[in-house]
Amino acid sequence: MKHIRILELAVATLIVATSMNAWSQTSETPGAPASAPGASAMTASGTVAPATGRKANRALRRKVYAAIGKQKEISAGDISVIAKDGAVTLNGSVTDASQIDKVADIARGVSGVTSVTNKLTVRKPFGGM
Repeated sequence: MKHIRILELAVATLIVATSMNAWSQTSETPGAPASAPGASAMTASGTVAPATGRKANRALRRKVYAAIGKQKEISAGDISVIAKDGAVTLNGSVTDASQIDKVADIARGVSGVTSVTNKLTVRKPFGGM
């Protein structure tokens, strides 16, 4: 019985080790030299590449929220901002139709924003038309 249990543990360990190796491989092009772990942010010259990806998107999103939040007449709590590689999408609702274009203009004025997709709507009051 002990030999079977040891054999089962050995097989399980082998499976785990094999799957960990398969997940850690990169998807580089065939024939390209393998890069060291963590070297993806480095360019060939050894300098750090500009911030891209999720971190840059979050930073841009925060900058747009801050710019909208500076305007006292706009309720930014009902506006969501999605940023991806400089493209900003505005979703949600505002209290007045004139604020729709104003929020889009504010977002366009933030450094790093390359385009704005405005999907804002006017919020209707409860029970009203």
